[in-house]
Amino acid sequence: MACGGFMSAPVCLIENDENGKLCVGKEAKDILDGIKEPVVVVSVVGLYRTGKSYLMNRLAGQQSGFALGCTIESKTKGIWMWCVPHPNKKGHTLVLLDTEGLGDVDKGDEKHDTWIFCLAVLLSSTLVYNSLGVIDNTALEKLHYVTELTENIRVKAEVSQDEDDSADYMRIFPSFVWAVRDFTLELKKDDKPITSDEYLESALKLKSGNSPQIERFNLPRRCLLHFFAVRKCFVFPRPASTQNMRKMEQLTEEELESEFLEQANTFCSYIYDNAEPKVVSGGRTITGTALGNLAEVYVEAIRDGKVPCLENAVLSLAKIQNVRAVDQALESYMTEMLCMAQFPMDPADLSDIHTVAEKKAIESFITMSFNDNDQIYQKELMGKIHNEYQDLCQQNHQASLMQCEEVLRDVFDKLEKGISDGLYLKPGGSRQYRDMLAQLAEEYRAKTRSQIMCEEVLSMYLKAKEEVGNMILQADQSLSTAEQEKEVQRLKKEILEQRQRGLEEQNRLQEQAFKDMQRTHDEHVNQIIHQMEREQERMRRDNERVLDAKLREKETLLEQGFQKEAARMQSEIDSLKADMNKQETSQPSTMSKVLDGIGTAATFVLPGFIPKVAGIGLSWLSKLF
Repeated sequence: MACGGFMSAPVCLIENDENGKLCVGKEAKDILDGIKEPVVVVSVVGLYRTGKSYLMNRLAGQQSGFALGCTIESKTKGIWMWCVPHPNKKGHTLVLLDTEGLGDVDKGDEKHDTWIFCLAVLLSSTLVYNSLGVIDNTALEKLHYVTELTENIRVKAEVSQDEDDSADYMRIFPSFVWAVRDFTLELKKDDKPITSDEYLESALKLKSGNSPQIERFNLPRRCLLHFFAVRKCFVFPRPASTQNMRKMEQLTEEELESEFLEQANTFCSYIYDNAEPKVVSGGRTITGTALGNLAEVYVEAIRDGKVPCLENAVLSLAKIQNVRAVDQALESYMTEMLCMAQFPMDPADLSDIHTVAEKKAIESFITMSFNDNDQIYQKELMGKIHNEYQDLCQQNHQASLMQCEEVLRDVFDKLEKGISDGLYLKPGGSRQYRDMLAQLAEEYRAKTRSQIMCEEVLSMYLKAKEEVGNMILQADQSLSTAEQEKEVQRLKKEILEQRQRGLEEQNRLQEQAFKDMQRTHDEHVNQIIHQMEREQERMRRDNERVLDAKLREKETLLEQGFQKEAARMQSEIDSLKADMNKQETSQPSTMSKVLDGIGTAATFVLPGFIPKVAGIGLSWLSKLF
């Protein structure tokens, strides 16, 4: 089982402020902000004093945590949150949400209960409804909140009156688990054993007829059938004696009824194995950070007296998430680069560090980004990372330049003193100068061989000494005019050869830069492709889940004699299949558009930083010696 490794105890996620309005707790929001991995969100809802909190403590792998209470007073206020490492899904966090008990007469605010229920639905990937006794008409009538979901939650900002949007709700609503507590009946129907799931489905059977009473009977059942594609049921016997029930937090497993304990373990295993990561429209899996932002978006809508709309929430979330995704990805990149890079260093080694850091940064961005359909924010990140890398390359070049300058000053100091003392202004002095220049150049190369700017610095130095060399030749009376001219040409040739070595050095750096650019482009493309494939696979699974649920519902309607409703369901099924085919055919063009966008961005990102570095050296030479 999981342990509370992330949090030592639950904190309040949704609470009331001093004005009685819902708000998101700062401590909970800060905790979610720190969770960069996908979250599996399990909420428990139900009437107050039905033992909801105990199940959540079991899921957290703890004896206590969420307040249980031992009186008729409801202990949980608002929505409390406990984040623990997921026991089965590596790289995922299990977020447990324990909601305020519904129907507490002391509150006298029915709308408050409705919003708590709606928020649990909106935020969770699995919704556990907890009730006592049996699943009968009374129990379903108490679940009237489900009949109000379409009044209090919208999937799309604009929906035509004749448009059936039940598939949209079913696609994004959580899976539904009904936990029946203190169950004392035998699971039998017509004297034959049935499963708890069959028990639930039997309780959801519709009655035929058009009377108001029948419509009232069918409404909660129809809503559960229409909104929740995956439905599961667990029946729990009484866990302990009445006396012991008052101290549930202190009871050891040995003191619990064995049948209850077995069912509790089965329930936990099912949740661990089957509860999916939280997604929003488009099959996008969200992180803890996004969950916190999503909670704020929904609560803000409720505070403003609006109906929470998933489409609008996704747009708001995208703006929040994508700005943060760029900032955090860039921070990740710079942290990695500054930690690993030690200037001056081989550009190939710096490139390798850049490759690793950029890959991590893009992964960070992809994980946190949201609905960046036109890759606007990814292109922004692409440009920012390039600019930072360019600056780091310049810093590396500058560091190499400074080190080469220092070595050059030290090595050629002997030559400079000889020039200052007029040592070479004598017959035979030009040969002595030439030999010294060649000897010191080799000594310099030996000391700076690993430096990327060594040839460029030497090239600029020799160019700067061309005039001095000509002056020494003219002063050497031991040479004839022809010999002097020959020496002048030889000196020019050496300068040109050295200049060529410097250019080759710069060309290698430029080639490395373009190789880095290509690698950057490929990495962005690969990450986008993988992300889109994951989202498309999730959308496909969601569509198939909804389609399967509607096919099952159609068969049930036919079996129960609801011919008109079955025909209407077939129309929904046909529409869903058409949407699925449309999505399949649009995938290649969408992918092509994305790749073209990234390719276009890449052509504008590399402004060429080698000339800038050369400019640094030239300004230095104007002051040197």
